[in-house]
Amino acid sequence: MDTADQETEPRRRGGPFRFFGEVRAEARKVTWATRQEVTVSSIMVFIMAVVAAVFFFLVDSIAGGLIRWILGIG
Repeated sequence: MDTADQETEPRRRGGPFRFFGEVRAEARKVTWATRQEVTVSSIMVFIMAVVAAVFFFLVDSIAGGLIRWILGIG
């Protein structure tokens, strides 16, 4: 009977040097974005942030104007 509490292989302990060595090995396996990809992505994020800011500013201004008009305080 196989239970979740049983481990199939014993845990291996290692020190900080082993840990950072494994981190470094895994970091080498990562496919990093090129400078051009990062630049294009950053520009797109900036543009979308500006578009979202303008959209929410307009919605807030319109909603605020409507509320002031309804309440008669504007």
